[in-house]
Amino acid sequence: METPAHILIVDDDREISSLLADYLEKNGYRTSTAGDGKAMWKVLDERRIDLIVLDLNLPGDDGLTLCRNLRARSSIPVIMLTARAEPVDRILGLEMGADDYLPKPFEPRELFARIRSVLRRTQAAPGPAQAPESQMLRFAGWTMDTTARHLVNPQGVVVALSGAEYRLLKIFLDHANRVLSRDQLLNMIAGRDADPFDRSIDLQISRLRQKLGEDARSPQIIKTVRNEGYVLATAVTRE
Repeated sequence: METPAHILIVDDDREISSLLADYLEKNGYRTSTAGDGKAMWKVLDERRIDLIVLDLNLPGDDGLTLCRNLRARSSIPVIMLTARAEPVDRILGLEMGADDYLPKPFEPRELFARIRSVLRRTQAAPGPAQAPESQMLRFAGWTMDTTARHLVNPQGVVVALSGAEYRLLKIFLDHANRVLSRDQLLNMIAGRDADPFDRSIDLQISRLRQKLGEDARSPQIIKTVRNEGYVLATAVTRE
């Protein structure tokens, strides 16, 4: 019999943590809770955790700092909870390595659906033993090393990418010269449909264009297709 996934809820609001833990356990998950970063690290040292629900606003190290530090040592999926409504705050969470985000207040059913979606994606991903051989993707003078997960500009200088930027660019490279809608992009990145008012994809693309040295008024690599979405408008070769 398959062991239920173990979810760690990191939130300093004990009432919210308790309610979420009860709801998730009633729906088949095991849970642990932590009120701050110190308690989170203690749980991670003692137990195997399959996914972390991480609040952005915490005492001590905030959720962004904890997510960044976690990504330096682990690939445990993270769903960020944020009371901040600004899209840029959500983008920061994704850039620090969060797999999805959910603004407060939210319905426990929606969090449950997000957890299932993220776990499906991460559990379906190949493990280290199945990792592909090193591959170089070349486009418009740029090179993406999919093993080192870094980008090299036409002058041979490595350009640092956040986790969110890497995932987004990899999607474009895998679908070169194909128009992708905002909804398709968000679904491929986060495993869910786009909210009509969710502009996080647009912000991520804007930041990615900056990394690629694109003219914001007339981008040549990642182009906007009016009323349809975005397209990587260049050939991609694989080595």
